[in-house]
Amino acid sequence: MQTPHNLSLREAFWVWVKVAAYSFGGPAGQIAVMHKLLVEEKKWVSENRFLHALNYTMLLPGPEAQQLATYLGWLLHKTRGGLIAGGLFILPGFVSILALSVLYAGFQDLTWVQALFYGLKPAVLAVVIEAVIRIGRRALKNNVMIALAALSFIAIFFFQVPFPIIVLAAGLIGYIGGKVALDYFDVIRQRETGKEDDSDYLITDSVAQAQRPSLSYALRVAVIGLILWSIPLIVSALTYGTDHVFYQEGVFFSQTAVVTFGGAYAVLAFIAQQAVEVYGWLAPGEMLDGLGMAETTPGPLVQVVQFVGFMGAYRNAAPFSPMTAGVIGSIITTWVTFVPCFIWIFLGAPFIEFWRNNKSLTTALSGITAAVVGVILNLAVWFALQTLFGTVTETHIGPLRLLIPDFSTLDIAALAIAIGASIALFKLKWSMLQVLAAAALAGMAYYMLVVV
Repeated sequence: MQTPHNLSLREAFWVWVKVAAYSFGGPAGQIAVMHKLLVEEKKWVSENRFLHALNYTMLLPGPEAQQLATYLGWLLHKTRGGLIAGGLFILPGFVSILALSVLYAGFQDLTWVQALFYGLKPAVLAVVIEAVIRIGRRALKNNVMIALAALSFIAIFFFQVPFPIIVLAAGLIGYIGGKVALDYFDVIRQRETGKEDDSDYLITDSVAQAQRPSLSYALRVAVIGLILWSIPLIVSALTYGTDHVFYQEGVFFSQTAVVTFGGAYAVLAFIAQQAVEVYGWLAPGEMLDGLGMAETTPGPLVQVVQFVGFMGAYRNAAPFSPMTAGVIGSIITTWVTFVPCFIWIFLGAPFIEFWRNNKSLTTALSGITAAVVGVILNLAVWFALQTLFGTVTETHIGPLRLLIPDFSTLDIAALAIAIGASIALFKLKWSMLQVLAAAALAGMAYYMLVVV
């Protein structure tokens, strides 16, 4: 399939490696990394196309940042590009959590890992803040869009309105608004006719897609995807039976893969409860240890399921050794969690691109774009509270949810690193690699000399 540019897959490969290596800080940080590298630095994808892809991935179950990488990789180099971008995004987290799971099961001492990543989280906070400012400045072109973003933030942060409801409501508002007040809701057209020039980008609104959607294509993707998704289930059922831990993990995490709307936290409580109380894969409290691994390693936060899969198989190892069973369980869990993510993109992206210039879809997505800015701001505030304070109390007053930090638990060192990273990023114009490397070294030195 011909691509509408001369960017080589080899060159893109190494940039996707960099995206994967920098993918700390949950979806807000990961989206910020891709925006900085692909939109601002490389100018491979215009702002409009980036937000169009982000809007679609926000509607899907699963980790939106990984699916955004897959979508953008597909946009640049079709199926091969999507597989490379999405696969590389998963790989560092998979290797890191697999290694940490082995250490945890064998030694249960992760001090050196905590030291390594101590400085990275506050540095990623600076990257997230930059992304919120940049994306908000470009997406919120009028007071209506600003109001939608504000309402989205209030709904999800203070009232915990489910993410799919926010997105659907924003899309409906955008669709109806486009019928009655087009100038306020056709934000993409406003960006095109404004001062911003996207002629330097490889993929812009004027670049047509190279792959037209069709029913035969959709059926082919669906059939191949479902076969690949079910391979671990079929093999484990035929080899070890449906009562074996490999089959049980495959089925359970296949189910959770299709209900993780709105990020990993929406389903982690359910996973923890089932893993502890129903299946006995984890001991009480171990889910928090696994979550700590996922929080401080690159890749999607939902990668924590890999730790659950490892420990479940480690404790139900027959006929393998515990470590071997743990590794196999880890692979099966990762496979059934992420294969669906590729299916959603390869199945839906051609249709989403084909309908990109449809006016009703455009205004609906303009509403979703504004809501997404509010959601990213919500993630940024939540991430800041968790990074800078040791204790954050959740208080409810009727339907209102308040997150109140205990200021006596403020981590001064983390705050200092966050401020330093912000200065380096905003004022000194350091590269992201320089900022993250400096923050990691400073955090490691502080943690090993003062905390431990």
